[in-house]
Amino acid sequence: MQKCWFITGASRGLGVDIARAALAAGDCVVATGRDPEQVHAALGERECLLVARLDVTRKDDIQAAVDAAIERFGGIDVLVNNAGYGHLGFFEETTDADVHAQFDSNVFGLMQVTRAVLPTMRLARNGHIFNLSSLAGLRGSAFSSLYCASKFAVEGFSEALAEELAPFGVRVTIVEPGPFRTDFLSTRSLRVGGERLQDYNPVRDGIRATFEARNGRQAGDPAKLARALVELANDPRPPLRFLAGAAAFEAGTQKLNRMRTEMDAWRAAGVATDGAYDDARQWQPPAPSVTA
Repeated sequence: MQKCWFITGASRGLGVDIARAALAAGDCVVATGRDPEQVHAALGERECLLVARLDVTRKDDIQAAVDAAIERFGGIDVLVNNAGYGHLGFFEETTDADVHAQFDSNVFGLMQVTRAVLPTMRLARNGHIFNLSSLAGLRGSAFSSLYCASKFAVEGFSEALAEELAPFGVRVTIVEPGPFRTDFLSTRSLRVGGERLQDYNPVRDGIRATFEARNGRQAGDPAKLARALVELANDPRPPLRFLAGAAAFEAGTQKLNRMRTEMDAWRAAGVATDGAYDDARQWQPPAPSVTA
């Protein structure tokens, strides 16, 4: 059955590849970006393609693009929240403006787009939301504190959203790519804080050099990831999390092992903080309503 995809950040990078993969599968695509001309240049003119201006930090843009999608295609079946960027730098060298800009794009913009799309999915009792997280949403790393914070926020939001939407047949998948060969590490997608504190000088240049050396040499193939998302969109039981690339699996495994080791080591001390209350009931986590 033909689907309608709504993709943010579709002017370049992974967003373009996802749009191409969806179109190649015979689906319709609403490809959005801050510069529609860039989107047109990347995707051309196609019968089942609608290009719309969308800056995820502008509510008017969001609603106008969603309304145009519904008017053209009758609804939205797949939402891909792909737009965003990475802010690099040590936290102490960032500003309030840096923090707000990172969250406005990566978190609040994603939420606003999702809120605008949800009514049509909920009424249809069907839909699939892909929220693009990152390796930075699996683990925190130095020099990426703002970016990691934004992606951890996306992860928590997506987990809760999946529980809320499961009764309506709307699925949520958190996509956690490792290093992929896009322009994410270029100056077009990364921002670096302007403050420079002397104590951080010995490690700053080395970290930046590592990022720059990886640019264009990443192992992940964005076209293959895009095709994988098309497959997931057609799976009746998609995962809540989709780790992409060997590096993501290795990092995820290391994180789980560290957490298990630390939890086991401190379990007795942590459990001992329960009170000896006669009326206390043992808390049980609710049964998950989505595939974990």
